[in-house]
Amino acid sequence: CPGVFLRTTQLLFCRERYMIELLYFNINRKECIMATREQEWEELLGIKNSGRDDSHSDGEHHPYEPTDYCVLERLANSGLIRKKNTLIDYGSGKGRVSIFLAYQTGCHSLGIEYDERLWQKAMLNAKSPAARQRVFFVLADAAAYEIPDEADCCFFFNPFALHTLKRVLGKIFDSLERKPRPLRLFFYYPYEDTEHFLNQHLRLIAEEPIDCRNLFDGDNEKEKILVYQVRSFL
Repeated sequence: CPGVFLRTTQLLFCRERYMIELLYFNINRKECIMATREQEWEELLGIKNSGRDDSHSDGEHHPYEPTDYCVLERLANSGLIRKKNTLIDYGSGKGRVSIFLAYQTGCHSLGIEYDERLWQKAMLNAKSPAARQRVFFVLADAAAYEIPDEADCCFFFNPFALHTLKRVLGKIFDSLERKPRPLRLFFYYPYEDTEHFLNQHLRLIAEEPIDCRNLFDGDNEKEKILVYQVRSFL
C-alpha cells in the first residue's frame, strides 16, 4: 500500500537523521571534553601554550603544534620515562612536553627550540612550579646541538624535515660513542617517510608502539608513538 510504503520511508529517514545527529553529538561532545581537559591541564601546570603557530614554518621547520595532553598522559603512564631519566624534546615550542613529563614522571627535561619567539614563551612557562626546577630550554639549531651525555630519552613530534632528522640522529650517535648507555627515542604521529626510514635504520631497534588511536575519532593509524632503542654500536 502506498501509505505503508510512505510511512516506512519516513521512519527510515528519521532513523538515519537521528543516527547522523547522534554521531555529530558524540563528536562535538568528545571535542568539548578534550578542550576542557586541555584547559584543566593548562591551569594545573600554570602554563600557556595552546594553539598552532605556522608563522615561522618553512620546508625545513614544520609548524608549531602542541602535543595533546591525552597523548602525553598515555606516554607518561607507559612507564618508559621515569624520575631517573633525562629527556630531550626536539622542537619544544612553548614547552608543553618538557613541563608535563617533568611534572608527571619526575624526569629532567631539556627542550630544544630554534624559534626565538617560541623559546621566550617556553622560558616564561618554565617559571611555573610544575617545572620543579627540572626543566630547561635551549635556543639552538637541533641539527648542530651537542646533546648532553646524560640524556637517555628523546621526543619528536615532527619538528623538522627528514634530512634534518638524519643530522640530529648523527648527534645522538656521537653522544653514545662518547658515553655508551641505553637511549630510547619517541616519535609521535610520524610521517610515512620518517617511519619507513626509522624502521630500516640499522642503529634502531623498534619496540611496541604506544597506540593512541582511541583517543581521537577516525581510527587514524598515525595516532601512535613509535618507540626505538638505539644501539650504542653496530
